[in-house]
Amino acid sequence: MQNRRHFIGTLSRIAAATALMAAGTQAYAADTIKVGILHSLSGTMAISETSLKDVALMTIDEINAKGGVMGKKLEPVVVDPASNWPLFAEKARGLIAQDKVAVVFGCWTSVSRKSVLPVFKELNSLLFYPVQYEGEELEKNVFYTGAAPNQQAIPAVEYLMSKDGGGAKRFVLLGTDYVYPRTTNKILRAFLKSKGVKDSDIDEVYTPFGHSDYQTIVANIKKFAAGGKTAVISTINGDSNVPFYKELGNAGLKATDVPVVAFSVGEEELRGVDTKPLVGHLAAWNYFQSVKNPVNTDFIKKWKAYAAAKKLPNAATVVTNDPMEATYVGIHMWAQAVEKAKSTDTNKVIAAMGGQTFKAPSGFTLTMDATNHHLHKPVFIGEIRPDGQFNVVWKTPGPVRANPWSPFIPGNEGKQKL
Repeated sequence: MQNRRHFIGTLSRIAAATALMAAGTQAYAADTIKVGILHSLSGTMAISETSLKDVALMTIDEINAKGGVMGKKLEPVVVDPASNWPLFAEKARGLIAQDKVAVVFGCWTSVSRKSVLPVFKELNSLLFYPVQYEGEELEKNVFYTGAAPNQQAIPAVEYLMSKDGGGAKRFVLLGTDYVYPRTTNKILRAFLKSKGVKDSDIDEVYTPFGHSDYQTIVANIKKFAAGGKTAVISTINGDSNVPFYKELGNAGLKATDVPVVAFSVGEEELRGVDTKPLVGHLAAWNYFQSVKNPVNTDFIKKWKAYAAAKKLPNAATVVTNDPMEATYVGIHMWAQAVEKAKSTDTNKVIAAMGGQTFKAPSGFTLTMDATNHHLHKPVFIGEIRPDGQFNVVWKTPGPVRANPWSPFIPGNEGKQKL
């Protein structure tokens, strides 16, 4: 009996100690606001997404150093969906339901975003999506801090058709085989048709994720270009860009002969490529590292210092790019909205996000549109330099309001609001 009483007493003390520890953990958890970071750190998209995870952590450190949000420190929860689209949904559910994050910053490909959308809607949580995309979507639970087609794809093609851009008459639409390139090219085909370009002057080609042999495709581009002034619109994503650009160089296909404009290639993707043969080829974005203004100088300096302090791989050669800027802006805007709402509640933050502004490294003050959850952004077209940076050859005078639903797709009229 005595042994039994002793055993029960011991159990009670263990239970009490466990409860105390749990209370302490809860108290600690209550002192922080958890935020999810959902980016591929392995697989075909790691070349593009790893830096977004790192810049998100840098931004969180920056906000925490200034006192956090509502007096609480932000606590990042990083997961790796490994370029596996269904795994994105699983990881998103874990972040929201188990880790209890207040918001998620993540995804790159549209197929990963489409994979997680039902989870964010079901659990009424928030996703900040930092990459240019095909539009044709508008969701209450998503804030899109990258470009819609009218903030990237359409201006780029208009430039290529202009005298300054070389007066292209024929177009090769070359992309990775998934929703973003196919939908973007559907929009571009309709746009080119509206400009009088015939179907026979458009060649559409797709390759799978991770594709590495571009010899035949580049040879076919050369043949197609013999029929008139040709430009290539590239929506190749991930590490396939490296062999594609290498093959362009090998084939001697210069920008003066057939310019390539890319929508998913920036400074980060060019780090692994000999850019000398690629000089003059183009990219269209809403930010380049090379733009000169005090905010960008500060942003680059902070990023380089962070990379050195955290001993990131190749810290000495790190670069900034457009989706990194969009990540940085998105996290700061969310923090501002939480302060305004005095809450991390999804519906209250959504209400507070409309009209938020932020002075961005692009040199412009960006505004979150209250009716369509997209940023008003400037558009830049840049030529590749020998050092892997870009010379801006064209830009809009100011920020452009996003058209999530392309007017070149029938039935989209009157669809611009949530």
